[in-house]
Amino acid sequence: MKVLVTGGAGFIGANFVHHTVRTRPGAEVTVLDALTYAGDLSSLAPVSAGVAFVQGDVADAALVDGLVADADIVVHFAAESHNDNSLADPSPFVRTNLVGTFTLLEAVRRHGVRYHHISTDEVYGDLPLRDPADPATDRKFTEETPYNPSSPYSSTKAGSDLLVRAWVRSFGVQATISNCSNNYGPYQHVEKFIPRQITNLIDGVRPKLYGAGLNVRDWIHVDDHNAAVWRIIEDGKPGRPTSSGPTAKSPTSMSSGPCSRSSAATPTTSTTSPTAPDTTCGTRSTPRGSAPSSAGRRGTPTSARASRRPSTGTAPTRRGGGRARQPRRPSTARRARPERFRRVTGPAPAR
Repeated sequence: MKVLVTGGAGFIGANFVHHTVRTRPGAEVTVLDALTYAGDLSSLAPVSAGVAFVQGDVADAALVDGLVADADIVVHFAAESHNDNSLADPSPFVRTNLVGTFTLLEAVRRHGVRYHHISTDEVYGDLPLRDPADPATDRKFTEETPYNPSSPYSSTKAGSDLLVRAWVRSFGVQATISNCSNNYGPYQHVEKFIPRQITNLIDGVRPKLYGAGLNVRDWIHVDDHNAAVWRIIEDGKPGRPTSSGPTAKSPTSMSSGPCSRSSAATPTTSTTSPTAPDTTCGTRSTPRGSAPSSAGRRGTPTSARASRRPSTGTAPTRRGGGRARQPRRPSTARRARPERFRRVTGPAPAR
């Protein structure tokens, strides 16, 4: 089986590549990744002998068409996925999440290739906080929940989901969709919630929560998520979204574990974030109008990558306390790659 993985140098995508190489030794894996700030080729180093790598943009139709023509299945992880960044500059989210998905769908339609679309539970919007005295507030999202996105990130992901559904119905594309909750695990970017809490503790900085710390999020280990992806690929119904997520946890409880293992004080709360209402949900409750954690939407336990980053390195701060979007590396920059990768030459991503 020839598997094309878009965004395979990112957090979840790289772990999917590891999982695939480990559990399906006969698979031929090709990774397409633009290597933006969220991509790191070193995350694929342990499996580099069995992986071909192409640096390029999922919105590059000519490049995508050639790769899809040689694949049996496309698993589409590539996405702009940070809410705060989408507020600072929505344009990359439209290009990657919408135009990139359209480009892939047209390619798999031309070549009759199986397609799986990785999405997020943020497309469903938010839920009110749970009130123990009111059973009606103990609600969860399901695959039948109407979409209600409220940020450029979640709205472009919702739009990409609808494109997939339309291509299944209109053109008979064999495609499945998964909407997952917050992931944590190895190779996660330090801007995300759990790595940021850990690096703060390492540096002796008190972890920070926004609002009252009462928002509840689902957390699933990235290996469990990727095992579910393969289950959906093998047994899922084309066009039907499938949600995956485990037990809900509050940011306060997720922070208290690392805090209890360090000498740092317990997390403080803040309401300084100027960003839009939290839209990360799943089976968690979120108060409308509360400020989200500026650390991002996914979390992970300690990784070598996260532990090396200083706590002040998340992103520049813009006036007013918000986080500015991290600058992208120029697309023409030459970047070192491990020589043991089977590299496939492709044009630099257009930006």
